[in-house]
Amino acid sequence: MEIKEEGASEEGQHFLPTAQANDTGDTQFTSIQKVSNEPQLEFILACKDLVAPVRDRKLNTVVQISVIHPEEQSLIRYSSTEIVEGTRDPLFLTGVTFPPEYPIYEETKIKLTVYDVKDKSHDTVRTSVRPEHKDSPPEVGHLTDAIRKHTTVDSESQRSFLGHASFKVGELLKSKEQLLSLSLRTSDGGKVVGTIEVSVVKMGEIEDGEADHITADVQGQKCALVYECTAPESVNGKDNLPFLNSVLKNPVYKLYRFPTADNKWMQVREQMSESILSFHIPKELISLHIKEDLCRTQELKELGELSPHWDNLRKNVLTHCDQMLNLYQDILAELSKETGSSFKSSSSKGERTLEFVPVNLHLQRMHVHSPHLKDALYDVITVGAPAAHFQGFKNGGLRKLLNKFETERRNTGYQFIYYSPENTAKAKEVLSNINQLQPLIATHADLLLNSASQHSPDSLKNSLKMLSEKTELFVHAFKDQLVRSALLALYTARPGGIFQKPPSPKSSTEESCPQDQTLPMRRQDSIPHHSDYDEEEWDRVWANVGKSLNCVIAMVDKLIERDGDSKGGNGSRSNDGEKDPSLADSSTPHPREDWYAELHPLILTLKECMGEVVSRAKQSLTFVLLQELAYSLPQCLMLTLRRDIVFSQALAGLVCGFIIKLHSSLHDPDFLRQLYTVGLIVQYEGLLSTYSDEVGMLEDMAVGISDLKNVAFKIIEAQSNEVLPVVTGRREHYVVEVKLPATMFESLPLQIKGGQLLHVHPVLFNVGINEQQTLAERFGDVSLQESINQENFELLKEYYTIFMEKMPPDYMSHFQEQNDLKGLLENLHQNIQAKKRKNVEIMWLAATICRKLNGIRFTCCKSAKDRTSMSVTLEQCSILRDEHQLQKDFFIRALDCMRSTCDFCTVVDKPSSFTKLTLGPGCSESHFISSLHS
Repeated sequence: MEIKEEGASEEGQHFLPTAQANDTGDTQFTSIQKVSNEPQLEFILACKDLVAPVRDRKLNTVVQISVIHPEEQSLIRYSSTEIVEGTRDPLFLTGVTFPPEYPIYEETKIKLTVYDVKDKSHDTVRTSVRPEHKDSPPEVGHLTDAIRKHTTVDSESQRSFLGHASFKVGELLKSKEQLLSLSLRTSDGGKVVGTIEVSVVKMGEIEDGEADHITADVQGQKCALVYECTAPESVNGKDNLPFLNSVLKNPVYKLYRFPTADNKWMQVREQMSESILSFHIPKELISLHIKEDLCRTQELKELGELSPHWDNLRKNVLTHCDQMLNLYQDILAELSKETGSSFKSSSSKGERTLEFVPVNLHLQRMHVHSPHLKDALYDVITVGAPAAHFQGFKNGGLRKLLNKFETERRNTGYQFIYYSPENTAKAKEVLSNINQLQPLIATHADLLLNSASQHSPDSLKNSLKMLSEKTELFVHAFKDQLVRSALLALYTARPGGIFQKPPSPKSSTEESCPQDQTLPMRRQDSIPHHSDYDEEEWDRVWANVGKSLNCVIAMVDKLIERDGDSKGGNGSRSNDGEKDPSLADSSTPHPREDWYAELHPLILTLKECMGEVVSRAKQSLTFVLLQELAYSLPQCLMLTLRRDIVFSQALAGLVCGFIIKLHSSLHDPDFLRQLYTVGLIVQYEGLLSTYSDEVGMLEDMAVGISDLKNVAFKIIEAQSNEVLPVVTGRREHYVVEVKLPATMFESLPLQIKGGQLLHVHPVLFNVGINEQQTLAERFGDVSLQESINQENFELLKEYYTIFMEKMPPDYMSHFQEQNDLKGLLENLHQNIQAKKRKNVEIMWLAATICRKLNGIRFTCCKSAKDRTSMSVTLEQCSILRDEHQLQKDFFIRALDCMRSTCDFCTVVDKPSSFTKLTLGPGCSESHFISSLHS
């Protein structure tokens, strides 16, 4: 039940002046002066001398905040404080905050209604979203829908109205010290039942050296709490915020004040934001998949003539590939229609058109300003576990399905050729290198000819250097047994075993080369023998590329040497001109023609040799990929689809986290050095159980997060106002280009500005904590969770080893002063080996290590709601206690305060409303806290 305000309709009219209640006309409203990207208004509340309805009764008080917009003339319940027990002078830890885009003016009126909750043990604060008024201005839109929430106390007649007060925003801002003391009156406006103080908070600003002493009742004792602020230090560079806001959307803020151990106030602001990357990254990724699959289909068609058995398999594969392409194109078309969306709610996780989109992807940021300490930001990305909900989990998730598929394929019959996953991945890698390097080599070859035509020795040397580097990479790409064995397999698949080979350019190469530049080749063994197949032919074709390059190098050296001799002999235009009249006159075009004419046939030969290698290699490696596709259609393609879905959800969260981390640490040289030296640790905290469908979700999640190791980031300078990231590459090898404005880009180290790839190291630690996990531990199997935690501990340990080896000594000495990472790792390993039930110490240790290593933190459960919010709020309060000296007696109260007005309840799943969060009978709140709160 909702609180029914005493005389709600009468109060609404009484609150409005008569003229304003009837008509606002074309009145111009006064905007509030504000700092860009900061909340427009924040204030805190405290009551004094409240009158209890019954004598000697201790009050349990909550304040409900309502807003009257002058242009709407309707009362909108906006937010509420937490419930403060057992005092007539409650001091509320939860403040009130209005985000940057909220329509609030000096003429806006705010109503404060105080209630007495008679029995808190049976009452819970519920925050829900009230639909916006039909006459709301269009610019309010989605933002207003997200933050218009009201708090009600669920009970059957267990609450009572005490009093209310109201004020205009302008009155508060213009008051002395921006502090109002208002009388609380009953619904008829007669009796005074106490006072309520409203004080503006300007987070991080100096309060002119003055202190506001407020007395609070803490566990039966009076305690003086001093509210004062020191000058803040830059947390993340406010110049970066507009760019950060280009990927974040619809922020919701919560404000708190908590006492420190020395009886001073710290200010805590929570921010929860959606990210437009929830839809942008999946669309980028699907477009990339479509492009890759179209290319693969074309390569299969160009495979050439095959025997009837293989040709029928190819036709079958092409048919199914076309069906999958149509599916991807349809999903992309549907996603493109979602222009106004920035997140997917949990109620939509089973929708097919949205299955590539992560569930409830949000940034949860805590900004702490405490006396005598630097301001600090703590970011956690919250997202539903990456999983293919539409595909279902009847047969398990990716981890199980991939193992089963590979085992069956290894034991397949004679009609297929088995290639290991490593060989299949290698084939894809070589094909990708071919497609990238061939056009690059052709471009550099043309630049070399252009330099020759201009008779420019320096330009000729530079062009040759680039051509040599790319050609050597090209030749190295084929130095693999897989290509040789695939050529033989393709030969046997041709009709009658007759290999159709185009004319070899061998003779032209040998004739063009001025000297014998034969590249020594050693045949690799283990190729099956075939009487009609020339095993040495591939060696000759492959070696011709190297020989052709050597011929080009020799000719360039010869031309430059000749040019140097002629210039050295001439000395000047007047000296020894008779030795070589043709060289003495440098203005004649003859030398240019000679250089170009000398190199042109050699470049043509190089391109011909390359074309021959590319043709044979692409066909043979495409035949390797045909084996994977041909087996168990359409299961193979459905597995690829499932993996793409899970990876898309994981990648969207990763890109969001990377950009946020980059912006918050953009001016930290130590972090940037770590970024390009050893990469970034990305730690996922999983809260899934190992029971029923969540086993499949965990199997999906484990593979999706592991696949993120194939992602690298590249930071480039934005050339326009379009700053959204771009995804390039192919399956199993992605590069995400993050665009920065010129001013921000110039501040980066040379290594990053030079285009160095920045790698990530994802790790997942999962601890099931709900009642389903209780069933799994008593009657089921938890080996999946144990295996995942052990495997990822080894990955974390490997990153730590690299970190210690490569980071400079001066950085490491400062680093070791803050913590003992080695001890934390050993403790984590012991807890993983202990196999203790619901061991939340694993989560705390992994999160601590991640923060100490400057990593990105993720927290995931099925839908990123109940379990996720419990974990995040517990982590935040623990940080306040351990890092910012939160008074120990206030730990539980701060935790209850954050959870009773938790952002997750109000925004994450907007169609739903939640009571105070619990974890069910299998994981009570006391159990969840017990091992951490000591």
